[in-house]
Amino acid sequence: MTNLRTEKRKRKKKRKGLKIFLLVLLVIILLIVGYLGFAYWKTTSTFNKIHTPISGKENTGVALDKKQPFSVLILGVDEREGDKGRSDTLIAATVNGKTNKIQMLSVPRDTKTLIPGYDSNPHKINAAYAYGGVKMADATATQFLNGIPFNYYIKINMEGFRDLVDAVGGIEVTNEKEGLSLKGKSFKKGKISLNGEDALTYVRIRKSDSEGDFGRQKRQQQVMSAIAEKALSTGIIWRFDGILNAIGDNIETDFTMTDITRIAKNYRGALSNVENLQVKGEGGRDSGGPWYFNVSDSERARLHDELEKNLD
Repeated sequence: MTNLRTEKRKRKKKRKGLKIFLLVLLVIILLIVGYLGFAYWKTTSTFNKIHTPISGKENTGVALDKKQPFSVLILGVDEREGDKGRSDTLIAATVNGKTNKIQMLSVPRDTKTLIPGYDSNPHKINAAYAYGGVKMADATATQFLNGIPFNYYIKINMEGFRDLVDAVGGIEVTNEKEGLSLKGKSFKKGKISLNGEDALTYVRIRKSDSEGDFGRQKRQQQVMSAIAEKALSTGIIWRFDGILNAIGDNIETDFTMTDITRIAKNYRGALSNVENLQVKGEGGRDSGGPWYFNVSDSERARLHDELEKNLD
């Protein structure tokens, strides 16, 4: 009889332990489902906020689910209250999901070029955004590159750049130069960790760099690649709320949420194979006028061919 009672107590304890385990499991499942539901809602609302197609431009979207190559115009704009600003950074990027290769071409902001739709005089390429927003900057970049079209664009507020770096938990880059400094902040040579404020300073350095604007362009490309890799890394999902807040406050694009999902799935391998292209030219003043970076027609043709090759 005693053995029977003991056995019953054991079974009750087992059932009680099983109920506790199932309850904990249920709570975990509910938390995950609730989290994913919130994540989906948050992501959707963020992309609804930043999705801004270029007015009057024909839809040039590509078959991202089939790894079709595509091009992106990346504009880094210094926008302040009451000032539309100019495109401090202009990068033409091509992405090939079949060869897993990304090209990033930084066009110097002082590059002399015509601005379609404004007037018949040459201007600095960074003025295109100030004169006609993303639409005019897009048309000007295509004209400068002898007809390379842009399927998409991303406009980043450079002041909010630091928010994005902080949102992914900081980044690591390799500084290849000694003596880089700006406003009392210096960066040692080698691998360095950057928070948002440091990253913004790092990409703005120009005068203490022997390569001047070209060195700054390389660092901008370097930091953007580091942010992208960190944002797509496993475990970063726990920071997704901060990332989406930073994106929603500082970015405009004609990418949709579906586009980004397909790119993350089908083009991820290209992130580790980035080719940085450089515009060759000469700086100078025309008859005592403003300083320009002058690019020859043959150089523009060369850049066109390089980008076209990666676009198949």
